[in-house]
Amino acid sequence: MDSPLDAAYWQERYAAGRTGWDAGAITPPLREYFSQLELPANSRILIPGAGRAYEAEALHGQGYKNIFVADLAPAALAALHQRVPGFPAEHLLLADFFALPAQPPYDLIVEQTFFCALDPALRPAYAQKCAELLRPGGTLMGLLFDTDFGPSSEPPFGGTREEYRAYFAPYFNFHHFETAYNSLPPRQGRELFICLKKK
Repeated sequence: MDSPLDAAYWQERYAAGRTGWDAGAITPPLREYFSQLELPANSRILIPGAGRAYEAEALHGQGYKNIFVADLAPAALAALHQRVPGFPAEHLLLADFFALPAQPPYDLIVEQTFFCALDPALRPAYAQKCAELLRPGGTLMGLLFDTDFGPSSEPPFGGTREEYRAYFAPYFNFHHFETAYNSLPPRQGRELFICLKKK
């Protein structure tokens, strides 16, 4: 059965301006992490469910050459292309995250409001797919909502760090897994900063 959270659903949300997850810029926890990033410039970086991909714009500005953004909605990828014309068009992947090829592997996966947009039933598969896409020792980093948004048929879907730990523990070692101290004010105290290394 197809998920109702399909490409048409997300394209409609962009068209209607229902993009409450979009902060309009890279968020402070990711900006700070990227400012200290010491990966080689040719490292392969994936941002799944990237939306307007301010994270890709920031990394591109730092000189990283192999950033790939994946999203189901053409409007999301078009927004990045419009803002950053020099971003390689072949790195804009109009694709389902779960269908992305695992080879060649990635060095870093950046999580920003994608996990909370997935049907919660897909969370175990998300953790497994991230592990498949990363090289041994590769990093999954980003932010997860550590909060309950209440019952809803639409994203964002919340959760708890205990729940999340169970998904990732089979595949990753936990380097950071704690409340973000520098979240945007509306998200203060409700975000978990994660930095996980593939086993």
